[in-house]
Amino acid sequence: MYRTMTCGEVDERHVGQTVELAGWVNTMRDHGGIVFIDLRDKYGLVQLTTHDDSLLTSLTRESVISIKGKVVMRDEYNFNPKMKSGKIEVEIEELHVLSKARNILPFEVEDSMKVNEELRLRHRYLDLRNEKMQEIIKMRADLSYEVRTCMREMGFVEVNTPILTVPSPEGARDYLVPSRVHKGKFYALPQAPQQFKQLLMCGGLDKYFQIAPCFRDEDPRADRLAGDFYQIDCEMSFATQEDVHKVVENLIDRIFSKFSKFPFNKGPFQCIPFKDAMIKYGTDKPDLRNPIVMCDLHEVFKNTTFVGFKDKTIEGFSINAGSQPRSFYDKLQAYLIEQGAEGLAWVRVQEDGSLKGPIVKFITEKECKDLIEATKAKIGDDIFVIADANKKKCYKLAGLLRTQVGEKLDIIDKSRIEFCWIVDFPMFELSDEGKIEFCHNPFNMPKGGMKALTEMDPLDVVAYQYDLVANGYECASGAVRNTDTDTMVKLFEIVGYGKEEVEKRFGALYTAFTYGAPPHAGVAPGFERLMMLMLGITNIRDVVPFPMNSKAQDLLMGGPIEVGETQLRELHIKLRQ
Repeated sequence: MYRTMTCGEVDERHVGQTVELAGWVNTMRDHGGIVFIDLRDKYGLVQLTTHDDSLLTSLTRESVISIKGKVVMRDEYNFNPKMKSGKIEVEIEELHVLSKARNILPFEVEDSMKVNEELRLRHRYLDLRNEKMQEIIKMRADLSYEVRTCMREMGFVEVNTPILTVPSPEGARDYLVPSRVHKGKFYALPQAPQQFKQLLMCGGLDKYFQIAPCFRDEDPRADRLAGDFYQIDCEMSFATQEDVHKVVENLIDRIFSKFSKFPFNKGPFQCIPFKDAMIKYGTDKPDLRNPIVMCDLHEVFKNTTFVGFKDKTIEGFSINAGSQPRSFYDKLQAYLIEQGAEGLAWVRVQEDGSLKGPIVKFITEKECKDLIEATKAKIGDDIFVIADANKKKCYKLAGLLRTQVGEKLDIIDKSRIEFCWIVDFPMFELSDEGKIEFCHNPFNMPKGGMKALTEMDPLDVVAYQYDLVANGYECASGAVRNTDTDTMVKLFEIVGYGKEEVEKRFGALYTAFTYGAPPHAGVAPGFERLMMLMLGITNIRDVVPFPMNSKAQDLLMGGPIEVGETQLRELHIKLRQ
């Protein structure tokens, strides 16, 4: 036996008893004839004492030891209120070094979250010893348990779906897995269990969920993991969009009430149509803690002769920025130009109600008046205007401007979490090359069904698609699913797939729909994203035990690696130079 109790259990109740403890050497101090050692395990910290100062030469910090000793009370003036065991110490009778650590550490464990991320990930086993990381990993386990409990109480059955499957056009690149048995063929790791959960509904399961691993070959960001991540995947038969919203809102209330460090708004969450979100916030992931609301200025400048606004999408808003130096506006403009803008227009409302600013000489008196009215500007307010010939780009730039102004003026309330639903997404969108492609999931139900697909411009078709958004992050994505085979074929025809290709690539789902498919809908909240929000963490890699870095590299294990010729031959693969 290495220990009779943990460092977190021993306290003044055990004074006079002999205990056995084990853990890591946190610190060592020599106070002239008496040596103090702080012993640490997952559960706490205990001070050890000994008169054997030779330990200072044979021990190193982070070495793993076991000890046997007597628990004694400290003198009252030596009590340490910062330690749970701060009223006692253990006099060492026996000490065994179980594993000696190197003399020099790559970083101090207690400061690991402050050091270079590459160094942290390369030595993740040290980083995980940090108390904060220990708390995060423990919370992750507790959150998983709470999610499962909540979903089961709502009548959902947990089902694990396959990891090896087939490629699916769901918005990101697939990770492919070569088949050894079937020469020249590949499996794919699932971007999401999309087809499987719909097949479960066709199988009569009614309510499914799992905390599902998802694999997408995407470039990582601060809020997006490289490689794999987890989502709380669920699907319901005979369900409407509103039914799914209620399930998610119940889950959010349950887990955020228990785990969130911040207050949050309770459901039902407001629903914002996609078009309104783009006009008002410049993004389909709005941070509603930012009070700035934008407006479409097309009507104000529809007859303008100003070349900067003519024949362009125009967005703007007013804000009382106080007394700001010229550099405030210059830095905003420089930032937006870096993001691809042609420039930034801004004016200020004077005491007499007129406008003053660089663009005033280029716009008419009526346009000035209409601009003030449209943005609801008051005396002393600044009006910011962004314009671009590309509507999508204009919205993006306007959203970036809104966020920058909110950050610089410190008007974003970062003490809370604000949820909302974004609904009525477009079914299709244009790629940068001008090709029609799915905006979101290709298996969603278009509003209006087949009639909408045959009679409307594809870019005007709206889907029963909804995203849960909070504080500028997409937290969940879901939809009411299409279960009609003719509609399914038409959807894919619009993006360039023929019926034969649909039957070949999605044969299981297509065929299942011909045997009686219940109407169904689902959603998939991102597990790590929710943890980020709960903890107020901005780097998603901090809520994962073993993440890849920002370049999709596994620094701990050394991946990705080169594969030998023998293994490549077994998989029927030849590398191109």
